[in-house]
Amino acid sequence: EEPVLLAELKPGRPQRYDWKSSCETWSVAFSPDGAWFAWSQGHCVVKLIPWPLGEAELGCKTSERKSRGGKAETWSRGAAKEKTLECGQIVWGLAFSAWPAAEDGDTDPACAVGLPCLVLATGLNDGQIKVWEVQTGHLLFSLLGHQDVVRDLSFAPNGSPILVSASRDKTLRVWDLSRDGVLFPSGDTFLLSPGRQVQVLSGHVQWVYCCSISPDCSMLCSAAGEKAALLWSMRSYTLIRRLEGHQSSVVSCDFSPDSALLVTASYDACVIMWDPYTGEQLRTLRHVPLHSTLDSSSEIHSSSLRSVCFSPEGLYLATVADDRLLRIWALELRSPVAFAPMTNGLCCMYFPHGGFIATGTRDGHVQFWTAPRVLSSLKHLCRKALRTFLTTYQVLALPIPRKLKEFLTYRTF
Repeated sequence: EEPVLLAELKPGRPQRYDWKSSCETWSVAFSPDGAWFAWSQGHCVVKLIPWPLGEAELGCKTSERKSRGGKAETWSRGAAKEKTLECGQIVWGLAFSAWPAAEDGDTDPACAVGLPCLVLATGLNDGQIKVWEVQTGHLLFSLLGHQDVVRDLSFAPNGSPILVSASRDKTLRVWDLSRDGVLFPSGDTFLLSPGRQVQVLSGHVQWVYCCSISPDCSMLCSAAGEKAALLWSMRSYTLIRRLEGHQSSVVSCDFSPDSALLVTASYDACVIMWDPYTGEQLRTLRHVPLHSTLDSSSEIHSSSLRSVCFSPEGLYLATVADDRLLRIWALELRSPVAFAPMTNGLCCMYFPHGGFIATGTRDGHVQFWTAPRVLSSLKHLCRKALRTFLTTYQVLALPIPRKLKEFLTYRTF
């Protein structure tokens, strides 16, 4: 079943060619509870949109959201309102915090230290990371430390206020938002000295494009303009290993929901599936062009990948490539199970509860597509439950049949 385009949101502002700001949508993000969608729509603007979209928007092919005079446009959908975040710089990375909204009687660790229970971090062109309160749209503070574009951001999925940032300054930085920093005024905002910075991870020799923290919060993968991805320990902040196998720059990475698999996407038009615990290559997915007539003289292959992400249940992958196709892959097949035509795709992200994929384009648009809904088999649910707390080495040490070990370690493809 091919993906169906449900809605397409376009920036209301016409592109101003005298602006230094670009119009690309480099990043999109859903909040972990699925209640909010963040859209980097270009022009230094991020839209915070309550989810789900209205029936009128999901029922039509195109919906424009216009901003006039730079003022925030809001409308009520229950208690939530759309918000416009004026970031002042080109926005490259977006990440929602993983801690949920506190309920009565809850002692949420983030709220206990005075932080809002849902924040959005934005990585900017000048190296700053601006952190916003989602419910109000207010800027809380800016994190200082990077010397170049903050290309990607990732919060720890376990609910702790740990943020990892990836930058063109060739470093990753780990921040603890529960720590106190020193605020000092800068115009109409406040900047935060690097008091919340926990660690600087150095090892890349090119721009860092992507970072992803494993769901069990034990590992961090980073992808840069190099042929190898780096795998780091989130406990000791040391390099575990280099994942070598691509023939060109690695630009995107993602862990499976049980942390047992890692996928990396590269300009070489391949996705490699790894066992992060052993460093073994389990499978390579090749982006073969649908049409054989290609311009062989082009410097960049038309199937150069931009983004890869796992589905929430861990049975599918989505990829966006320069050949203007969104592909959906089943975990145990070597060929895509579905295609959708899209123009100038840059990023993709699954809805946390499945059923939708959001993609961002070079034109500043965001598109919402249907995704396969699947009822996981009991076998997969058991494997996912076990692999959530067992490493590959621990599975291999179990006194169980070899075939079962192969299944539990995803070696039966």
